[in-house]
Amino acid sequence: MATPLRVAVTGAAGQIGYALLPRIAAGEMFGKDQPVELRLLEIPVEQVQKALKGVAMELDDCAFPLLTKVVCTDDPAEAFGDVDWALLVGSKPRGPGMERADLLKDNGKIFIQQGKALDESAADGAKAVVVGNPCNTNAMIAANQFTRLPREAITAMTRLDQNRAASQLAQKAGVPVTEVDDIVIFGNHSPTMFADYFHATIGGKPATDVITDTAWLENDFLPTVGKRGAAIIEARGLSSAMSAANALIDHVKSLYTPSDDVHSICVPSDGTYGFADGVWASVPVKTTAPGEFEVQKDFVHNEFAQGKIDASNKELVEERETVSELL
Repeated sequence: MATPLRVAVTGAAGQIGYALLPRIAAGEMFGKDQPVELRLLEIPVEQVQKALKGVAMELDDCAFPLLTKVVCTDDPAEAFGDVDWALLVGSKPRGPGMERADLLKDNGKIFIQQGKALDESAADGAKAVVVGNPCNTNAMIAANQFTRLPREAITAMTRLDQNRAASQLAQKAGVPVTEVDDIVIFGNHSPTMFADYFHATIGGKPATDVITDTAWLENDFLPTVGKRGAAIIEARGLSSAMSAANALIDHVKSLYTPSDDVHSICVPSDGTYGFADGVWASVPVKTTAPGEFEVQKDFVHNEFAQGKIDASNKELVEERETVSELL
């Protein structure tokens, strides 16, 4: 048997964790021949820790052949000790009447602690993925704590937006979602993100040749993708945990598996596509080695698309300014 990968999951007793953990243990993230050890981190509240133990009991009862060990803890140092991958799912949710600036600062404090713990405890070559929102800025805050790990070791997730965009295009075109390729998300994981339908293909043809309704693309498609999370909360009274867990599986699987396929992840910007240096922006990448990526810099945007990208960059810069005291 191969050496088990050590995988930490924060917020592991939450809805996303509950949907995510059995799929990791079943081999959907790292492969059907790769054993895993799960480190489950939750806040030090008795009721939450009790729920976490219940999740671990269920994992035991599934008898997953690839799952070698489950550790439950409220200590980031223990959770991240020698881990190969850290999936930072947990964050403080936005409550009624809470300003985005307050959410940024409250979560910033969490990701300062987790960034320090990762840098001190994780294995050399460890990778981290931020799911907890605002994920772009949370990733930036965590990476700012690194002195040993490279800042590129931490990415944030816009794969959910990519999946949502592919599904919307497929439904509009009346084709299976497998017919949609090269749909890329640029910018922030927020309603300002830009789902680049100009470079997408449907059945091998440019998406704009298949879907010629420009008004739908601009006024229905983009807002639907950008505000899908809020629509799901309105519909079911709870957040999009199932699709978020699925997107995280896709994000890590794509980042773990070298390929010529283009996928969307949030990475530290070097100015490409007009994003400010140092913010974490979603861009197209190709995976070159397990956990390693190369930004694809050859996407050319028209005035409409660049305007959308610039608006998302403006929001990312504003978020950075809001949490500047934490950097």
